[in-house]
Amino acid sequence: MGRQKLSAFTIAATYIGTVVGAGFASGQEVLQFFTLFGLKSILALILAGLLFVFFGRAVLDLGHRLRARSYVAIVQKAGGPYLGRVIDGVITFFLFGALTAMAAGAGAIFAEQFGLSKILGSILIVAASLITVLLGFYGVVVSISFMVPILLVSVLGLSVAALASIPPDPTVIKLWAQEADPAIPVWPLSALAYVSYNLVLSVCILAPLGATAAGTAAIRKGALLGGLGLFLGATAINLAILTVPFEAATFEIPMVYIAGRFSPLVQAGYGLVLLAEIYTTAVANLYGFTARVADPDTARFRQVAVLVAAAAFLASLLGFSLLVRYLYAAVGVAGFLLLGGLTYGYLRERGLAPILAPAQKRNKI
Repeated sequence: MGRQKLSAFTIAATYIGTVVGAGFASGQEVLQFFTLFGLKSILALILAGLLFVFFGRAVLDLGHRLRARSYVAIVQKAGGPYLGRVIDGVITFFLFGALTAMAAGAGAIFAEQFGLSKILGSILIVAASLITVLLGFYGVVVSISFMVPILLVSVLGLSVAALASIPPDPTVIKLWAQEADPAIPVWPLSALAYVSYNLVLSVCILAPLGATAAGTAAIRKGALLGGLGLFLGATAINLAILTVPFEAATFEIPMVYIAGRFSPLVQAGYGLVLLAEIYTTAVANLYGFTARVADPDTARFRQVAVLVAAAAFLASLLGFSLLVRYLYAAVGVAGFLLLGGLTYGYLRERGLAPILAPAQKRNKI
């Protein structure tokens, strides 16, 4: 790992980039976890933003203290020797599954938005991700953090345009929300599940990111800016969907539908934004999985990265709808366990968990 220390802005941008994948930019994740609650979605988003700040800082701080080279040290610290192994296994498995889903998603966008070959789209996203990962961890950070301003500006710009053209109608939103059927019916739990799912994906980058941070001040500011950026982006998407909830909610990619309301050119441009978001997520997943299997500073790391990229491409050709269906449930459970471990460690460090503190004394965070 390089000796260059990362600033608060770079930390924040990388944090945002590991979370805002294709599901985020498409609007589907925001719709399922937040928008279906109608006006209460704002409260859910505020809670999620606060949780992103808290848990992002917890992971970054642990990574800094442990000089973590991969997420394994964080998981073992948060979950202990036994539970940590369970969380580690699910995260590792999910990283590969998510990488495969990103490859398949790129192929779908190439076919549906641009009329090109699915295989070509999958090959290009896997190849771009592999090249980035082979440049090393700093190359991963630079690529992700570079894309984030573009992604956020695109999301915010489209959302502002949608709000300007059709302001949300509280009466319509209330009627629509009464008919909505969220997968998680309670909005605080839905917000927690959203953070849980995303933290499991981002921990593979946040752990070594904390180790290369310029210091604790950079970590605090980075977590704060990262959580704020995620809150603003998700809120913008949420409000854009609420301008036309009955129509937008019927589409697999609500934000592309909203972009198409302006012009085919805007729609195509947003399709490119989706591809950029897929790229940042695929890079994070490929690096996280490979770093779990091999030391990032070895030749074996590069060999494993090539093999994993090739396997992900081949797997993306088979279709993973059932796998992803059950995989997301598993990662949600693992995420709750990870959040629980991080919360207990935070409380124990501050003397707020006295009952179990003696048993964990040697592993004090």
